[in-house]
Amino acid sequence: MKIIDAHMHYYNTEGFYLAAQQAGHENSSKDYAEICARNNIVFSIAMGNADGEIGKFGGSTPRVPNLAGTFDYLHYNQPANIGYCAGVKSEEITSANALQTAFEFKRYLEMPQCVGIKFYPGYRHVYIHDAIHDHLFELAEELDVPVVVHTGDTSIDTALLKYAHPLTIDEAAVKFPRVRIVIAHCGNPWLVDAVEVAAKNQNVYLELSALAAGNFDSDKFYNEHKAYYDYISMWLNYYGQYDKIIYGSDWPLVNIDNYIKLMCRVIPEKHQEGFFYKNALKIFTKVNKLL
Repeated sequence: MKIIDAHMHYYNTEGFYLAAQQAGHENSSKDYAEICARNNIVFSIAMGNADGEIGKFGGSTPRVPNLAGTFDYLHYNQPANIGYCAGVKSEEITSANALQTAFEFKRYLEMPQCVGIKFYPGYRHVYIHDAIHDHLFELAEELDVPVVVHTGDTSIDTALLKYAHPLTIDEAAVKFPRVRIVIAHCGNPWLVDAVEVAAKNQNVYLELSALAAGNFDSDKFYNEHKAYYDYISMWLNYYGQYDKIIYGSDWPLVNIDNYIKLMCRVIPEKHQEGFFYKNALKIFTKVNKLL
């Protein structure tokens, strides 16, 4: 079975090196390539979280993946089977520079390998539906790329969870009904709220990255936390729209070999081809030309 990893991080930073060790691998290009070959991961989408180049007019410049070296936006110098979502640093955007921020992002999004936009509410103390994001949503609609939104738990105590609650996406989804919005991490632990937002809004999708972290035996881990994963499965089954649910790992924070096995316990077998591969192609449409 072919797999698209719709949420990973390709980032040269100390915290990710430590997380990779705890997950039983290395935060390196070589190690990730071996993981992909072993698991038939044919394409990956990195969430942009390294600083982009300095913008000429202020505002937020795209955060990009950079594990393979300094990023060159004119000549994509990362592996060909890794695309990315340009990351937004929302607190740098004001009403005065919001339009210019969208122009900065457009340069990246016109590249083949830049397949979407990533927002980090919670880490950034700005609601996803704030008007300062409107020009970026309009850009996403113009270029037909999705918007990925961090939701749920955060890894730092300076984050504010009220901004990361999945219910905040409802307002953005209504405001921009022609923009595909991906709820990253399925809003965990607010899983029911995330499911409801996706059920109500046809332009909203669920992504199941980071529902576990570190290294673990998948069967043992599942049995130890069976109530949690049964709860997820129950609500996904109640939701029923498995064509709107996609796989992501959050590598290097998790051992992918075991995480794939774990997700196979959550997603019914008859829906796994869509979950692991086909559904992502309908959301990240630019990936079709990169395979």
